[in-house]
Amino acid sequence: MKKAYIFPGQGAQFVGMGKDLYNHSEETRFLFEQANEILGFRITDVMFGGTDEELKQTRVTQPAIFLHSVILAKALGASFEADMVAGHSLGEFSALVSAGALGYEDGLRLVAARANAMQKATEIQPSAMAAILGLDDFTVEDICQRVSEVVVPANYNCPGQLVISGTVAGVDSACELLLEAGAKRALKLNVGGAFHSPLMEAAKVELQAAIESVTISEPVCPIYQNVDAKAYTDPASIKHNLIEQLTGPVRWTQTILHMIEDGASSFTEVGPGNVLQGLVKKVDRQAETAAAVL
Repeated sequence: MKKAYIFPGQGAQFVGMGKDLYNHSEETRFLFEQANEILGFRITDVMFGGTDEELKQTRVTQPAIFLHSVILAKALGASFEADMVAGHSLGEFSALVSAGALGYEDGLRLVAARANAMQKATEIQPSAMAAILGLDDFTVEDICQRVSEVVVPANYNCPGQLVISGTVAGVDSACELLLEAGAKRALKLNVGGAFHSPLMEAAKVELQAAIESVTISEPVCPIYQNVDAKAYTDPASIKHNLIEQLTGPVRWTQTILHMIEDGASSFTEVGPGNVLQGLVKKVDRQAETAAAVL
């Protein structure tokens, strides 16, 4: 019976997130204040009392979710007993810090660099993402390949729910064809750009240097990484997969299935919201899920 800990990505944020955590102890307060210094602005002000619009900016959202997840994991102390970890997109960085593979400060700096690089990449070319509901993976993959513009499956969230990513024209064309093929819905997402697609190549190049410059150690337990949903403990492989992650898909369905195959009996979501618990249940109704609480 193994315990899996899972860490959310962009979209889980809400105004007021982390306030109780900030007030939890001197240690948690110190970590938040350290983050304010490292980032060069008071992210805690936006997290605790900003507007939805301010919190939605990529350069704020990503560090905010990372901080909530990582500081919560640290505050759990000895009760954080992970046999395996995984994170959805941005959450992979939170998972690495919580599993001891990446230092807190290095992790935060990487997340800030990632957010800024992604923000810049979205400004180079108009791009989009859309959630496709009610179709199997193969049909979505096949239709994306038939569109002449750039459009690819970006997030395999759970059976019957994929997110596609690409140029505005590519996503629009694919949505039309997918609805014709029987998709229940093709819903354009309110995101800054085409994350996890070839359009993030500029961000990947920028982030690669930052990732290569940090030390990644062997984690205390295997981490299941987004790009191929497999378990890793080797620092060189973890680094390589982190770099590939920006332009590769998030294979979340496959990740959860692999964790269950490898003995995961419970999944604890560490961070804001409960999106991942819902996705796990859609992959396997029998899976035990919970939110991490102090």
